[in-house]
Amino acid sequence: MKRRNFLKSSMGAGIAAAAAASIGSYGKVFGAEAPKMASDYDIVAVKGPDPASMFDIGIQAMGGMGKFVSKGQRVVVKPNIGWDVVPDRAANTNPELVKRIVEHCFKAGAGEVLVFDHTCDNWIKCYKNSGIEQAVKDAGGKIVPADSESYYKPVTIPNGKRLTSAKVHEAILDCDVFINVPVLKVHGGAIMTGALKNMMGVVWDRGFWHKNDLNQCIADYALYPKKPVLNVLDAYNVMLRNGPRGVSVEDVQNMQSQLLSTDWVAVDAAGAKMLSLEPKNVKYIPIAAGMGLGKMDLEKMNIHRIKI
Repeated sequence: MKRRNFLKSSMGAGIAAAAAASIGSYGKVFGAEAPKMASDYDIVAVKGPDPASMFDIGIQAMGGMGKFVSKGQRVVVKPNIGWDVVPDRAANTNPELVKRIVEHCFKAGAGEVLVFDHTCDNWIKCYKNSGIEQAVKDAGGKIVPADSESYYKPVTIPNGKRLTSAKVHEAILDCDVFINVPVLKVHGGAIMTGALKNMMGVVWDRGFWHKNDLNQCIADYALYPKKPVLNVLDAYNVMLRNGPRGVSVEDVQNMQSQLLSTDWVAVDAAGAKMLSLEPKNVKYIPIAAGMGLGKMDLEKMNIHRIKI
C-alpha cells in the first residue's frame, strides 16, 4: 500500500495495525494484534521504508505531536550525536528522523527547538559528519554546543543509589519539554544503547558513571524529575557489532524499524529484544524497572504494531 493511501485509510478511528508474523529475532515486538486506543499503548512499533515516514505514522498513532508539545514551548530534541562518523555507520541517530521530529514540533506550535549532545569525538565534526547539524538547520531548529562545563548546572538526583548528583546541560534544565531520540545499538560497556543510556549525553560528569557502577548510574539518572515526554528509538539501521562507535557498515543491519513510547524502560526492553537480548540481561533495564521507573515485561504490554 502506498503511504498516501495508508494515511488516508487510517484517519478517523486511528491507525490500523498491519500486524506482521514473527520478523527475524524481534518478533516479540512486531508479532501480535494491538489495542485500538492511543492511550492504551505502551509502545508503538513501526516498520517501514524510511525513518521520516515511519515517524509520521508513529506519532499519529501516539495521538500527534500536539499531545506532547504546546504552542510557544521551548523544546529540546536529544539524539545521539556522539561519534564522528557518517550516517550509514549507525553510530548516531538517523538525521532524517531528527529533522522530521523537529518539523513536527514546529507544526505543533513550538516556539523554539534546540538539539544537542555531549559528544565523545570532536563535537564540531560529530555535528557535521553525522548529518544532524544540517538536518536540524533545514528543519528550522537550532543546534547548540555541549563541549564546555560552563553549559552544565549541578542538580540533585533524588533517591539515587550511586548517582546522587550530576551536572546537567542548561538546555534540558531550561526547556519546557524534551524528546529523547536514541539510536539502538550494541555497546561494549552497557551491552546496548537505548533511551535510558542516551541521557549520558545530557550530563558533563559521565566519567563518574563509568567508574561507579555504570548500570546503576544509568538507572539512577532516570529518577531525576525532568524526564522526556516521548522516547523515539531509532532502529532503522542498527549496529550489531563493535559498538558504540562501530568499525564499518558491515557492523550494521537495516532493520527498518522505529519504537515510540512515553516509557523509556519499556522501549529499551523492546530494543533489547530486537538485538536478540533478554531485557533482564541488560542490567540497567531490570534495575530501572525495579525502581518503579517503567515496565520491562513485553508479554504484559500493549504494543501497537504498524507495518507500512
